[in-house]
Amino acid sequence: MAGDPPTAAEKETLVSSFIEITAGQTLETATQFLQMTSWHLEEALQLFYIDGEAAHTAAHSVDPSPAAAAPSALAAAAGVEEAMRFAPPPAAALGDAMSHGFGVREDDDVRAPLPVKRETLYGEGIVSVMRPNASAAFRNFEQEARQSAVWDSEQNVASSSGDNLASLYRPPFPLMFNGSFDKAKLEASSLDKWLLINLQSTEEFSSHMLNRDTWGNEAVAQLIRSNFIFWQVYYDTSEGRKVCTYYHLVSMPAILLIDPVTGQKVHAWNGMVHPDRLLEDLLPYLDKGPKGHHAAQPQKRPRKVDQEASTGKQGKIAVEDEDEELARAIAASLEVVIEASDASDDDMAEAEPEEENEPSLNIKPDYPPLPEEPKGSRELLCRVAIRLPNNQRIQRNFLHTDPIKLLWSFCAPQVEDGEKRAFHFVQAIPGASQKLQFGSDLTFRKAGLANSMINLLWG
Repeated sequence: MAGDPPTAAEKETLVSSFIEITAGQTLETATQFLQMTSWHLEEALQLFYIDGEAAHTAAHSVDPSPAAAAPSALAAAAGVEEAMRFAPPPAAALGDAMSHGFGVREDDDVRAPLPVKRETLYGEGIVSVMRPNASAAFRNFEQEARQSAVWDSEQNVASSSGDNLASLYRPPFPLMFNGSFDKAKLEASSLDKWLLINLQSTEEFSSHMLNRDTWGNEAVAQLIRSNFIFWQVYYDTSEGRKVCTYYHLVSMPAILLIDPVTGQKVHAWNGMVHPDRLLEDLLPYLDKGPKGHHAAQPQKRPRKVDQEASTGKQGKIAVEDEDEELARAIAASLEVVIEASDASDDDMAEAEPEEENEPSLNIKPDYPPLPEEPKGSRELLCRVAIRLPNNQRIQRNFLHTDPIKLLWSFCAPQVEDGEKRAFHFVQAIPGASQKLQFGSDLTFRKAGLANSMINLLWG
């Protein structure tokens, strides 16, 4: 009956219900009250019991005896109380009815009905919010995403996908390695990639900011896919507590760069780490993987000591043999030095001109003059940031058509010994590193340096 007038059959049903609840009122009384409230049974009943019962009973019926009236009044009150509990009538309808004089007199002190309020104590989403976040030995985000309504914006009828704030802080599922810490190390070691770990806490908003701003950054995501194995876990899981114990972590969120071969912590960050800082700090680890890094390290010669050296005679003989070999090597080197010194006295005159020519190797190239920094439309300009060897950052505007040789003219006065020592640039791009030499004739546009960051390196 919402919006459409009731049919004749429905009107008869409403009249019968009204007469039954009001304990024997006449057909005319029931029809009158139902017409006043547009055939809403609950509103008609409440309007009747406000004051209409007394007026219409006196006009259309004989007063019942006190003994018979009490049970019927109690039954009627119980019925209307049940109807009023679930659907109280609006105050506007009652006020309109009373203003026409139906059952309400000016001398009666009847207060207006209270306004109707409907509120929801809690919704269906409260069940998913109260779930513990650490339900497995290691965090499986894909399983949580399927089970939790927080991440599933399509199933959340309370808000659309555009209004779902949880989607903004969604963990980086495509970047993450699903497995334990040991499996992540094995995977990184087999692929010769560094292991990047992120330990998070649901109580720290910085963890959610990392998901939104840092791991959601396209440059960071591309860098991780190409050069790292990324593993994210909550610190209060069993795997998270194990990592916190290994590396003595006390504050969250934390980011660790791990050598998967040795398990050594190479670099660490705490709190919110912005994308540009993370890209800069990870730049030195792009050229070589963990195995290449170990190959470049100077290898220490292991000292061979016999198992019985501490107690047996054979160990003592082995040590004495080493001492004798060392003494012979020192004596032989002294003879070579003496012979070399005698020869150097004879060739001193020839060696001096060569020494005078050696500094010429460190003379810098003839850098072109640096024009004034251009100003104008952004379409014509490109901004380049340079990270110096002392970790200082400088930046300048260039034209897209300017040669990249102007970088040397700009940076030479900015660094110590820049006028004497040769240097080059390395562009920090995900997946590779482009080396820029002074002899190149490329422009900033062709070199792809527009709005980018590069590193200055000696040599």
